[in-house]
Amino acid sequence: MSKASELRDFGDQELQERLDENIKELFQLRFDLATAQVANTSRVGLLKREVARIHTIMTERSASSEDK
Repeated sequence: MSKASELRDFGDQELQERLDENIKELFQLRFDLATAQVANTSRVGLLKREVARIHTIMTERSASSEDK
C-alpha cells in the first residue's frame, strides 16, 4: 500500500502498470473471497483504496494538462 505522495513520484506509465496489477489482484481476491479461500480479507479494502488513489492522481494530472 502506497501513500499518495509516493504514487505521485511515479510516471504515467508506471502508474498505469501499478493500476493494472492492482485491478488484477483485486479481481483474484474477490474471486477467492467468493469461494471462501481468502485468509486476509482486509487486503481487498487496501487494494480498493490504492486503486482509488491512483485514479485520483491520474485525474489530477489530466486536469492539470488540460489547463495548460
